[in-house]
Amino acid sequence: MTSFSFNIHATDGQARTGTITTVRGDIRTPAFMPVGTVGTVKAMLPESVRDTGADIVLGNTYHLMLRPTAERVARLGGLHRLMNWPRPILTDSGGFQVMSLAQLRKLDETGVSFQSHIDGAKYDLTPERSMEIQALLGSDIHMVLDECTPFPASEAEAESSMELSMRWAKRSKAAFREAPGRALFGIVQGSIHPHLRERSAHALRDIDFPGYAVGGLAVGEGQARMFEVLDFTVPHLPQERPRYLMGVGKPGDIIGAVLRGIDMFDCVLPTRSGRNGQAFTKRGTVNLRNARHTDDPRPLEDGCGCPACRQYSRAYLHHLVKAEEILASMLITWHNLTHYQGLMAGLRQAISAQTLLERASSLQAQYGSGDIEPI
Repeated sequence: MTSFSFNIHATDGQARTGTITTVRGDIRTPAFMPVGTVGTVKAMLPESVRDTGADIVLGNTYHLMLRPTAERVARLGGLHRLMNWPRPILTDSGGFQVMSLAQLRKLDETGVSFQSHIDGAKYDLTPERSMEIQALLGSDIHMVLDECTPFPASEAEAESSMELSMRWAKRSKAAFREAPGRALFGIVQGSIHPHLRERSAHALRDIDFPGYAVGGLAVGEGQARMFEVLDFTVPHLPQERPRYLMGVGKPGDIIGAVLRGIDMFDCVLPTRSGRNGQAFTKRGTVNLRNARHTDDPRPLEDGCGCPACRQYSRAYLHHLVKAEEILASMLITWHNLTHYQGLMAGLRQAISAQTLLERASSLQAQYGSGDIEPI
């Protein structure tokens, strides 16, 4: 069986394009991972997700441990079989959702105890339990359990949180269940403080992970500050290992992060927006609830190969959104994921051709130009 590996094919400045190899297939980087929180990418069939160009999806440890439970998923053959996605899956550790969704949380050195936001049932999540759950799910890339430091936080609070996460990272590594092609990624914390991010990165390098994530961003600090954190964090990460920016983001966020050497992304934005009538296009976002689309016979975006653009008009999509029809969520989500995967493919091509700066500038200018008014 093939082991987990990362090969860089080309670089352009700090940006890289390459391939992550797993037993379930290759992941072309830079990569965007559609979010399949509870074992499904909302409003999409698995084969439709693949048709958009996705190589990997993300599943959520917190949600899947609550229902249907990791043990049940394992008895049913694992998450890949259950959700009919034979390609790679990354599972996050559950830490962020415990902090953002769970009730009556209690955090200590051992881990987190909490009550489910669904039914109030009590649970404990420790680094060891997180590793056990992710192994039962059978994902290809596991994430260490960490505390996602809130923003804003004082420097002292950020330091204490980061140090706890580093101790949990060490325990996660010890509890990780090795398997061919399976990998565990560490998560850099430290809020917006350069010396804390540096300490965190070096602590994780000492533990030694096959991949490294940058966590604790996209939590309210804004794009400029996020880029600043990447500028002083990424240089402390190993060149030969993949780098994953968690929970990001808008197309402009992704472009800026790729320029700074990030290889992997995930975000609920394209699917959540799709369910709310917002489409991403090369000229920016389009709100299909707006009345100006009522009689517009044009496609949502010229040149897009998704079904929403090939087979339907803006007028029809507007009608579906206003009528609150399920098909609206399906078609706009399909378009948004197609747009995101097209963005990633274009960035990979530009890195290979050594034209990334020009490509990034052109994309940013287009995104800021605004949608064309109906004729």
